[in-house]
Order: sequence, then C-alpha cells, then structure tokens
Amino acid sequence: MKGWRTLVAAAAIGGALATPMTARAGYLEDAGWGALTMLSNVVYMPAKFVYAGLGGLTGGLTYACTAGDLDAAESVWRTSMAGTYVLTPRMLRGEETIAFAALPSMQPAQTAANEPAAWPGVEVEDDVFADAPLGADGTEQQAYGDKSLGGF
Repeated sequence: MKGWRTLVAAAAIGGALATPMTARAGYLEDAGWGALTMLSNVVYMPAKFVYAGLGGLTGGLTYACTAGDLDAAESVWRTSMAGTYVLTPRMLRGEETIAFAALPSMQPAQTAANEPAAWPGVEVEDDVFADAPLGADGTEQQAYGDKSLGGF
C-alpha cells in the first residue's frame, strides 16, 4: 500500500510541475507600480484639486465680468474641472490617458471616457427648459437683450 501512495504523490507532483504556468507579473512588480502610483497621487491630487478650485473661482469671475455669459464661464469650468483626479497604475504604464486639464472644445463625455460613471444605469435627459422664456419666478422675462437671470 505504501508504494501506491508514493507513486500517486510522485505523479501528482510531476503533473503539477509539468503544466505550463500563465505569464503574470510578479508580486514585487505589482507592489512597485502600486507604490509609484501612491507616491504620484500624493503630488498629483493636491495639484489637481488646487487647479480645479482656482478654475471654479475663475469661472465665477468670468461669469460676473461677462455680464452673465454662461458659455464663457462653462468653458473655463470645463477646462479646469474636467479631467483625471486620481492616477492609476494603468495610467502610469501608458495604457490609459491622463488629462490634467481638458480642452475647452471637448464635451464632458470625451473627458471622462476612462472614468466610471458615478451612478451606473442612470440617464440624464437634456434640459427641456433651457430655451424657455421664463424667469426665475415663473413669469415671462422682458426682452432686454441680455441673458442675465431674472431679466436684470
């Protein structure tokens, strides 16, 4: 009986050693990319948040200085606030793009192509009231030729 056990054990060990192993990055390589990503985010994330915050303030000033031109303010906001906030190992390896600042002509869907949706399965419809001639209080705005809120 002892011979059978030895033979079965030897066959199992031989079979395990003979099967090809899948090519996979080693533990140290994965740990290295993770450490590099963490250290990169220590510098990148505060810089991105400061840039986005200053862009938010600048967009607000743009809105005020252009007498309520929302398109100009949104251009500043989109450029500064869109993009990548957190780096991943795939980004550092060059497999995904890093967008610190978006181009003003890019649509929001183009800037967030590599980022997961915040609420999967939720669809947002276009603003059906965007061109409505109503003011903030629900009354019709007077035609003064400007796009300011409430007609003043």
